[in-house]
Amino acid sequence: MLSPWPSNMAKPKLHLLSFFIFFSIFLSFFRCTLSLINPDDEPSWLAVEADDINMVQTKRDSWKKCDFSVGKWVFDQSYPLYDSNCPYLSTAVTCQKNGRPDSDYEKWKWKPFGCSIPRFDALRFLGKMRKKRILLVGDSIMRNQWESLVCLVQGVLPNGRKMVTYNGPLMAFHAMDFETSIEFFWAPLLVELKKGFENKRVLHLDMIEENARYWKGADILVFDSAHWWTHSGDSSSWDYYMVGNSIIRNMNPMVAYQKGLSTWARWVDLNLDPRRTRVIFRSMAPRHNRQNGWKCYNQKQPLPYFSHIHVPEPLVVLKGVLKRMRFPVYLQDITTMTAFRRDGHPSVYRREISEEEKQKLKPGTGLSSDCSHWCLPGVPDLWNEMLSALL
Repeated sequence: MLSPWPSNMAKPKLHLLSFFIFFSIFLSFFRCTLSLINPDDEPSWLAVEADDINMVQTKRDSWKKCDFSVGKWVFDQSYPLYDSNCPYLSTAVTCQKNGRPDSDYEKWKWKPFGCSIPRFDALRFLGKMRKKRILLVGDSIMRNQWESLVCLVQGVLPNGRKMVTYNGPLMAFHAMDFETSIEFFWAPLLVELKKGFENKRVLHLDMIEENARYWKGADILVFDSAHWWTHSGDSSSWDYYMVGNSIIRNMNPMVAYQKGLSTWARWVDLNLDPRRTRVIFRSMAPRHNRQNGWKCYNQKQPLPYFSHIHVPEPLVVLKGVLKRMRFPVYLQDITTMTAFRRDGHPSVYRREISEEEKQKLKPGTGLSSDCSHWCLPGVPDLWNEMLSALL
């Protein structure tokens, strides 16, 4: 007979077998846990932090996952997301009600090459923005965008649970059940424009507090400022500049713009906390104003391509100022995507056009053509889809 294994040899074998069983179970559990945390085996807290960094284009360009500004317009029959009967629209942008005969300009969606922008979901947006104050600051193009955003959300709110209030240059739409406000503040130059000696208009390039006091307490701030800085001659909104106590009668407009933006940037750096407030600066929307504003009349489709990409000088100045800031501001670059859309302007349909006037629609007939603002529904809705994705 074979003698049995000695007892002192059996124990190590049993211990070793138990260890391998325990280790296999633990390894399986660990792999399962990782797959539940994140399909890419990346802890979720790390993924969120990386996404926050990616959004700050001006600080960490090398980390970007997707550049929303590069893409193409695709026709989508499921658009628009509301119609021109939205009660919060200005008459000047309700092109369908004003008699514009075509409507395809309402049905184009922006598709970035590297990713997709989700379709705007009003309830999801309001849910994310619950108890938050969203403030859009700028010129009439920003007012255009504010009206778009309000119309995108108001349809899911019952009558009696939404309202608009006014406080000087500030107007606010309230979604009462969500305790959310979507506000617009009129400040086309951001810095202060005041009346001076002999009723002259003075643009104070180093003063902003009179406007900025309204901005404090906002959870999301969206700025734009460019168009008014490019006005000259009779269309200029000021007679001279001031910096400190110095009066300056002539200055390169882009130098003035850089000084004004730098004043805004200092205020943001000194007064806002990035843990409390998100700041976005939307780039300028191109105008199609050649031929005295008739360049956009009767345009029915986006431009198919550009022979070359032109970067407007105000955008170059803006990027330079943002890169010098400590506060992480996201540059929402809509300039190139919007440049394709010469079909999206009100043109002569900024007001209701009579049948008699329709027979005489051509340059030189006394009708003005607006190639700066945007029909709604229309192009600004896609800016707001992008904004929703960023937030």
